[in-house]
This record gives sequence, C-alpha cells and structure tokens, in this order.
Amino acid sequence: MHHTASPPDTYDTLEEKNHRANATSSPASGVTISFELNVNGTIHTLSLDPRTTLLDALREHLHLTGTKKGCDHGQCGACTVHVNGRRVNACLSLAGTHEGDAITTIEGLGGVDSLHPMQAAFVECDGYQCGYCTSGQIMSAVALLGEPVGPHDADVREAMSGNLCRCGAYQNIVAAIQCVRGKA
Repeated sequence: MHHTASPPDTYDTLEEKNHRANATSSPASGVTISFELNVNGTIHTLSLDPRTTLLDALREHLHLTGTKKGCDHGQCGACTVHVNGRRVNACLSLAGTHEGDAITTIEGLGGVDSLHPMQAAFVECDGYQCGYCTSGQIMSAVALLGEPVGPHDADVREAMSGNLCRCGAYQNIVAAIQCVRGKA
C-alpha cells in the first residue's frame, strides 16, 4: 500500500505518523461512507473510511487541529470535544456516527477577540503551561459547568480526572475552573 507523505510535525511519534498515513489514504477495502458533520455550526459533507475516528476527521479532513491527539486510547483527554453539549473523547468515537449531532471544538468555543470565560480564566490563572492538553482541558471544563459537580476543589479534580497534564498544572486548572464557577 502506498501512503501519501504528510508534512512533518515535531510532536508526532512514529505511531502517530503511521496512523495519520493510514487515516488519510484510501481504505484497503475501497469502502467509504458519505455523511454530514455539523462542526462549530458549519455543515461539512465528508466521504471517509467508516473506521475514521471523529478525531481524525476533525484534524486530518477538516483541518481543525486545536483538538489534539495524545494517547489515541481515550486515556488522556487531549481530544475532548463537545457532542450535543456533552464532552466526548473524539479518539474513541467514529465520525460517521455523528451525523445530525452538534459538534463543538476549541475553535468554535471562542476566538482571540472574544475568549470564552474559561479560556480567559486559563490565561489569567496560568492553567495552560506547555499548551498541549489545554484545548481538551478547556473543553472538558466548559462541559463541567453544566454538570452536577460539587463546590469543592476535590469535586472539580474528580470531574476533570479524565484529562491529564504532563506539566502538572492541575492546581492552576482547578483555580481557573473555580474562578469561572464563582467558587474561587
């Protein structure tokens, strides 16, 4: 099988490069499915291998690279997006199953000129550190605002336990969330 070369990405591991090559090439079986995704309020018509994850559809086909590929096993939360207002690990969800759903990525949350309050709080509280996990952390934190989470820092830490930060910015992340919740 011949794969199209992708531009180098200094953060990619060999496994990620091979996965991306497989995700962007034609499926071995030649089977594709056509469907529409509503991402950040825009309808996109796609024709993809039915095994394409929501994460790969967003990053490789729609070029929305704010959603990060971390572990690709649903264990780190870097790929967290909202599907119909609920947080979802995009690496564990097949893109074709989301026709008719409202998908929101970090790009649809707020912009440079109009940050979402959670984005602003992450900046103010230094909750972003290296930045790799930040989009997933923010998407998860925004979803948390609509969930029944207790008022204490320990409650927030438990609700955010599916999102990992290699830099260890957890104290600042919790502070940002509590600031937006009015619990700081």
